[in-house]
Amino acid sequence: MQRHQRLVTVLVLAIQAPLLASPAGTARSAEPREAFYRCRDYNGRNYVGQSIPAECMEQDIEVLDSAGRVVRVIPGRDSLKDIAAQKAAEDARLAAANRDKTLLATYLSVADIERLRDQRLELLVQQARVTDQYIVNLKEREARLLQDVQRFRPYNDATNAPPLPDHIAEDIVNTVNGLHVYQEELAKNTDEQQRLRSEFDSDIARFKELKGLN
Repeated sequence: MQRHQRLVTVLVLAIQAPLLASPAGTARSAEPREAFYRCRDYNGRNYVGQSIPAECMEQDIEVLDSAGRVVRVIPGRDSLKDIAAQKAAEDARLAAANRDKTLLATYLSVADIERLRDQRLELLVQQARVTDQYIVNLKEREARLLQDVQRFRPYNDATNAPPLPDHIAEDIVNTVNGLHVYQEELAKNTDEQQRLRSEFDSDIARFKELKGLN
């Protein structure tokens, strides 16, 4: 019941908002004083009322005047979905058109696209090499630390073995955490290289298509 009341309030506001925003004398006429609301459900049944019927909450609602003429239509859920889908399709079309325009304005040849692709990939490859060297160094450090801790409790069962010093324990934690960070960075770099190649391959294919190249 509360949900229906909230929906009624929203729909009533939707009816009133355009009227409040319309200046006097425009083509849009005021809502008739004796308005009726009509809709048809999924089973084809019609519902009419002086207030919006609860059965109409998700349907297109016709606003009728006292003579039964349709003044306007409040779109329902399915209609709103269709409108949203049409807008998304139009946005995609405009985005594709802008992309084509940018391609033609930015590059003179396929070689230009390949040159930029190679430059960006080389930067990523160099970053990956540096990151990979950090990982190698950290793994070597981790191996030395793990060997070193064998002299201390609890890794050494000897009764006279000293406890693990805090600075060594902290060093191990920092080394392991550093490894995780750089390994994640390397994985991101690999993904970025793949994404970049895919985008440039798509740009090259579309550029050839627009230019009529084989």
